[in-house]
Amino acid sequence: MTRSMSFSALIFLLMLLGQGPTQIQARKPHIINFRSPNLYPEGITWDPSAQHFILGSARDRTLVSVSDAGVVETLIHDPDLPENVTILGLTIDTVNNRLLAAIHAVEPLPQFDALAAYDLRTRRRVFLSLLPNDEGDLKRPTANAVAVDFKGNAYVTNSIGNYIWKVNDRGEASIFSKSPIFNAYPVDRESPFSFCGLNGIVYSSKGYLLVVQSNTGKMFKVNEDSGKGNLVILNEDMPLADGMTIRKGGVVLVNSPKKVWMLKSQDSWGEGVVYDEIALDEDRFPTSLTVGNDGRVYVVYGHVLEAFMGNWGRGSFGIEEVMSEKENREDSVWIFVLLGLGLAYFMFWRFQMGQLITNVDKKTN
Repeated sequence: MTRSMSFSALIFLLMLLGQGPTQIQARKPHIINFRSPNLYPEGITWDPSAQHFILGSARDRTLVSVSDAGVVETLIHDPDLPENVTILGLTIDTVNNRLLAAIHAVEPLPQFDALAAYDLRTRRRVFLSLLPNDEGDLKRPTANAVAVDFKGNAYVTNSIGNYIWKVNDRGEASIFSKSPIFNAYPVDRESPFSFCGLNGIVYSSKGYLLVVQSNTGKMFKVNEDSGKGNLVILNEDMPLADGMTIRKGGVVLVNSPKKVWMLKSQDSWGEGVVYDEIALDEDRFPTSLTVGNDGRVYVVYGHVLEAFMGNWGRGSFGIEEVMSEKENREDSVWIFVLLGLGLAYFMFWRFQMGQLITNVDKKTN
């Protein structure tokens, strides 16, 4: 290698190291705009086998798939469900290759709360399990979000009754957790959606459930065997917490209509910390999160509030990737570190080559 070539390579590396974050641009978030008249999706999940999103409908007995490019197809239409029911929480049971859907009838429709399971290969319904009322229920329940463990057991939150149902892989339903901790914290009855208690729920591969509560902003850790709940000690509450997902590596993301909180824990969620917050478009009323392709997290903008207020007629909706500026900055730091290591390696290699050439010259002379 000539001295001029070595000097040019060195200048190139120094130029890279000298670039600021504005010059090393992180990629832009993935945005999917799609059309499906009067869909108003509340729940969203990602089917890794088919590589598409699945969404439900606020007033139609239909589940649709949405591709990365925004192509919409009817995946399942179930006319056996009561007319005008709302399909809320969705998740994929990867063990049994099933789609699980929490279904609720909004007043003044007759009471109906159930979990439906559909075979993703045949798209036929495997079971439709009515969720039992607790004897002490004074108000009609609301089946909301759903999570699934590695045995195919599903866990459904009751947002009005503040308890969790369990439905096994055969469709047998029971009340799983009525932990007193769920009703231990005061609720401001003047706040929006004060009626909504337990909401988003996820299952951790370490063998427990995490669930958030909308009207208190609290998070609870629930034992998968006993159903006992414990408060997760956080550095801040999450008011109006709604959707919830867990990313590879254990990072939990929770959304409200206004923002996404990113949380992590060092002790399996005895305590946790909110380490970043990402603003959302409140006017489009985001409701749910899911982890999509390559571990990217997406939120659905379903405009569901319009539907519940009777303002029908919308045809366009959105799915958008949630990205953390803080994590992007940390990625930029790693770029600088790697470039610095590359420069150090280059300088070491250049020194070694110089020594080698000097030794060869001495032997030749």
